[in-house]
Amino acid sequence: EKSPSYWNKGARRRLELALALQQGAQRAKNIILFMGDGMGLSTMSAARIYKGQLSGSSGEESVLAMETFPHMALAKTYTIDRQVPDSAGTGTAYLCGVKTNAKTLGLSGAAIYGKCRSTFGNEVDSILHRARLAGKAVGIVTTTRVQHASPGAAYAHSASRSWYADASMPVDALRDGCKDIAHQLVHNTDINVILGGGRMYMTPRLTADPEYPEDPDQNGIRKDGRDLIAEWLSAKEGARYIWDKKGLDAVEEDSVSHLMGLFEPKDMRYELNRNASTDPSIVEMTEKAIRILRRNPNGFFLFVEDEIDHGHHSGRAKQALMEAVMLDRAVARAGELTSPADTLTVVTADHSHVFTFGGSTPRGNSIFGLAPKKAKDKRAYTSILYGNGPGYSIRDGARPAASLPAAGSWCYCKQAAVPLETETHSGEDVVVLAQGPMAHLFHGVQEQTYVAHAMAYAACLEPYATEPGCRAARRASHGTQCSPHPLLALLALCMAVLMVGG
Repeated sequence: EKSPSYWNKGARRRLELALALQQGAQRAKNIILFMGDGMGLSTMSAARIYKGQLSGSSGEESVLAMETFPHMALAKTYTIDRQVPDSAGTGTAYLCGVKTNAKTLGLSGAAIYGKCRSTFGNEVDSILHRARLAGKAVGIVTTTRVQHASPGAAYAHSASRSWYADASMPVDALRDGCKDIAHQLVHNTDINVILGGGRMYMTPRLTADPEYPEDPDQNGIRKDGRDLIAEWLSAKEGARYIWDKKGLDAVEEDSVSHLMGLFEPKDMRYELNRNASTDPSIVEMTEKAIRILRRNPNGFFLFVEDEIDHGHHSGRAKQALMEAVMLDRAVARAGELTSPADTLTVVTADHSHVFTFGGSTPRGNSIFGLAPKKAKDKRAYTSILYGNGPGYSIRDGARPAASLPAAGSWCYCKQAAVPLETETHSGEDVVVLAQGPMAHLFHGVQEQTYVAHAMAYAACLEPYATEPGCRAARRASHGTQCSPHPLLALLALCMAVLMVGG
């Protein structure tokens, strides 16, 4: 690295790759959208270093799989009513293609948060829904509950992101005819693969959880007495339900058309706290989903979310960064299972966090370590800090000094400048990375809504189904089914010759 030739050769290789890039005219058969909830640019940079340090290097020179994608844009994350957004408003933007108000799902900005009646007539359809209508297989993978804001925007229309089950809804909303998000998961869109948490919202009150039968806090909570898992299974031929890793591993991809796996009563566990023998990782869920969805000759749309966000909210940076590393591992595995010739893969975030790392740390410093010099108060501090959150602390009139090894623990709450019960999102742009057919559409600084439109255009989904090149793309995706057998074609030719001769 101390020789200029090292950097010059590296730059030349990058230039050659850039010069070889060509804008592909073909359309995407498949789309995979990876969404790191809360994965702002500072989180990505820190995750890159953490990835390298996990493998024994200094970390800074490491490269995330998502960073090898050739095309990139920035997306503006504000919602109609907020400068700093939430995951429901942003989910509606990048999945449905319209900006809306915070805390509302799958609705236009004409809808009012918490007002059930404002739902009706203001519904907007997601790209997942439109892909299913176009004959593609569709799936959702998440490390949070499948009824949460980000996956919920793929199928639900709700004036509140918190209406997970009917028990979560106010009386007037139920009276006015609104349906809870779990109900909509089962009844709105025919989703082929659903993997994540969220068991308790699917079953009646007092239904014991299969994994925690002795804990009443994990029981089902539905007041309407409906078993939505049973309803889903009965409505889908070839459907299967599982609730642990053993069940997921036992699923043979060729034997199911629909798979629902709910692995926790609420959100799934952080990777650092996951029981690898009972709970699948995001990498394992992503692989299973792709293997099932890719059997559809028309292609598929898959949404994959990792809940980096919750680690940041609690000020536990190590939990958040490990989730970002795991999302990147899922991106890498998806790349091994698909081809950029027919699969558009997009990686983005819904919003960022008030998370930063600095302090003039030396090369190779642990990303969770201390800055080399003490602050003006003569006390040590960690490189990672938060602008606000639960990490704010004053003891005996002063800030407590950070120390190792405590600061490197997964449960250590990094210090924050402003005391809040939970750390907040931030409002800067997020990165969008893309590879595959039409990936060059992702460029410049765009509204977050552009993500949904670019993906829809790339795959010839509404409202772009009749754009130039889409008819040829449809013929190509149906080619194996619609092309006549060569012998049949020869027979038809012979019959035509005989008829002409007669």
